[in-house]
Amino acid sequence: MIEDDLELAEIITNYLKSFDIEVESYDSPYLGLSTLEMKKDFELLILDLTLPEIDGLELIPKIRNVSEIPIIISSARDDILDKVMGLERGADDYLPKPYNPRELQARIKAILKRTASTNAAQLPEEQTTNNSAFFIKDDDMQISFKSQTLSLTLAEFDILKLLIQRNGAVVAREDFIYSSDHIEDDSSLKNIDVIISRIRNKISKIDDSKTYIKSVRGIGYQLI
Repeated sequence: MIEDDLELAEIITNYLKSFDIEVESYDSPYLGLSTLEMKKDFELLILDLTLPEIDGLELIPKIRNVSEIPIIISSARDDILDKVMGLERGADDYLPKPYNPRELQARIKAILKRTASTNAAQLPEEQTTNNSAFFIKDDDMQISFKSQTLSLTLAEFDILKLLIQRNGAVVAREDFIYSSDHIEDDSSLKNIDVIISRIRNKISKIDDSKTYIKSVRGIGYQLI
């Protein structure tokens, strides 16, 4: 955890310990970043935005240069622009302060469940589509692309799953919001574009030979 509020960091650390979640906390963003570079066994990062030395939004790209670790932003800044920028730069979730630590624990649990398997894990071909590169495993809420597990947030899973199930049909941005339990009903359509961009980026790390998710101007997206 990178958090300069020492009292809050202690509260979160002690609370999560009751769920057998061990936390290492750093009040210096650069110290936290260097520790992340040296120690590769961290499973998740809780990141504040208002930090000394460097803003959290500027820190995220530096983190992404060295690690694909899931990031939950924990910040008192609840401006929609901060949220969009955080997600766009690579964060997996955004939790505005103040919040109940129980909600943080639930979000950590959900993300860790999704990222438990390695990227190279083979998934059973439980659901296939016309695009045979993708397979869905609903029980574990996982999607594989070319036999490699994609590390997806809950919202990303819902969006990519809907695209796969539509078998190349165009999906409107509004449909993504209405069909997902993990996207707020009042979420802006811009947020959908941000999430799609992140999914594209994760797919391209396995195969960047083409764009698998096509933008349909004024409507939404389709899987090709």
